[in-house]
Amino acid sequence: MHPEILQQWRHVKKMATKQQNTSLLERELSKSKPPMLYKVVLFNDDYTTMEFVIEVLQTFFAMNRERATQVMLKVHREGSAVCGIYPRDIAETKVEQVTAFAKHREHPLRCELEET
Repeated sequence: MHPEILQQWRHVKKMATKQQNTSLLERELSKSKPPMLYKVVLFNDDYTTMEFVIEVLQTFFAMNRERATQVMLKVHREGSAVCGIYPRDIAETKVEQVTAFAKHREHPLRCELEET
């Protein structure tokens, strides 16, 4: 076979393979769903101080003082409040971090995740 024809044939074959791979990847991506999201919720109790709840919200949920105070007041007045919404693994990590921090500081603050 002539070298130019052989080179053109290889190029065409390579392009066809790339198209097949791209089509397969596009089909796989279109099948995947976004991850399910979970709410991280703090619950009121009679012992955890308001200041500690604000500290938790600022430390683990990156809230500024004003926003943390608003959420803390919602927890205090309504019994619970959503601190953030995340994919499951991140939500679980947040719950574990807050729970460990509260326990370390001897506060009974309850933090759980709920499906959205």
